[in-house]
Amino acid sequence: MDNSKQATLELGTKPVGSLLMQYALPAIAAMTAASLYNMTDSIFIGQGCGPLAISGLAITFPLQNLGAAFGAGVGIGASTCISVKLGQKDYDTAERVFGNAVTLNIIIGVAFSIITLLFLNPILLFFGASEATLPYAREYMVITLAGNAISHMFFGMNAILRAASKPRSAMMASIMTVILNAILSPIFIWPLHMGIGGAALATIIAQATVLAWQLRIFSNPQCIVHFRRGIFRPVSHIMKNILAIGVSPFAMNVCSCIVIIFINNALMRHGGDMAVGAFGICNKIAFIFVMINMGMNQGMFPIAGYNYGARHYDRLLLALKYTMCVAVCIATTGFIIAQTIPYECARLFTTDETLIRISEHAIRVIMLVFPVVGVQMVCTGFFQSIGKAKVSMFLSLSRQLLFLLPLLIILPNFYQTDGVWYAQPISDFISAVVAVIMLTAYIKRLKKSAPATV
Repeated sequence: MDNSKQATLELGTKPVGSLLMQYALPAIAAMTAASLYNMTDSIFIGQGCGPLAISGLAITFPLQNLGAAFGAGVGIGASTCISVKLGQKDYDTAERVFGNAVTLNIIIGVAFSIITLLFLNPILLFFGASEATLPYAREYMVITLAGNAISHMFFGMNAILRAASKPRSAMMASIMTVILNAILSPIFIWPLHMGIGGAALATIIAQATVLAWQLRIFSNPQCIVHFRRGIFRPVSHIMKNILAIGVSPFAMNVCSCIVIIFINNALMRHGGDMAVGAFGICNKIAFIFVMINMGMNQGMFPIAGYNYGARHYDRLLLALKYTMCVAVCIATTGFIIAQTIPYECARLFTTDETLIRISEHAIRVIMLVFPVVGVQMVCTGFFQSIGKAKVSMFLSLSRQLLFLLPLLIILPNFYQTDGVWYAQPISDFISAVVAVIMLTAYIKRLKKSAPATV
């Protein structure tokens, strides 16, 4: 038995706690790197291009989320399918899932870029851009969209690396992109005077460089899933399975896109460009802890998927328990930072005192009940990891569409900008309660269906 298959079999035999750390720590490191990657871009843009550039960057969030929605849908859908197939010892199908994921990423990435570039100005104006922020948003997105297929492939390959028992390689890929971006962004912004477009170009170059390294890993026949002739031919039922499971992260990102459009437009009406910039800064701070929790989830995915496929339900629930405990601790850390040093957080991005003051208030309010965000994320991720796409999608949609969107429509009419800020912690709390209720009900059914193994 080769090393890759042996590592995969450990998912069903090794102690769950050490196994979760083995997979989660590299994923957390990778997600932390990704959040720092995202954050350093904003810091360089804010410090090097001014407060309006920060607002322009915030306007691009919905479009970036929409692009990420397709990439996440394919990447996470494929990695979950691969984990389940490996648990069932169906290695041939796992490889075909991998090949079909590559094909889907290329097709969707290129198509999204072409369509979006054709209508870029109207899209950005609809997303809340003003005459002052449109040039910044457009300059950033033209370059980002030109390399969109590269971004899709980079994130998709990283998700599959984790499913293929190579979490350290996935971690290294994310860390390398951070280092390259941190080197290139300031060079492009300051000495080369490329402005916000330089930051976007640095991102694409960093991802393209690391993608070449990822593809080399999958070219090695010793990898449990690897490139070989015939796996890239589209197979309808495989693509349907990838998209069916991936529809949950896709829907979550699309909802984020819709919600951010509402937020940006409401903030433009009640607070102007500076309020939009403040939301962008707050998003970056919260994003760090959300990404770390995503790392925990991604560490859980292959363990949960494998043991669910192998019907080791006791190990499945133990992985869930450990992930939940750590996720709540991570989110609580974010809450403490937001409530104690919001000024220092905002000051990282800008020297403009007006923007800092607005951001300080936004950070405190938006992260007011942040610990429950960890609970909601793990519940959603658990259902996603075992292929329960409909439940995972509902939980993803509940926070965004069922709770947050109505609050964003109603509260600003009475409380103006504060209505926008407070809508988010209220929806976080309600959605976490719903997620816990649904998870509890499912665990009870699972235990009844397999009393001998749980």
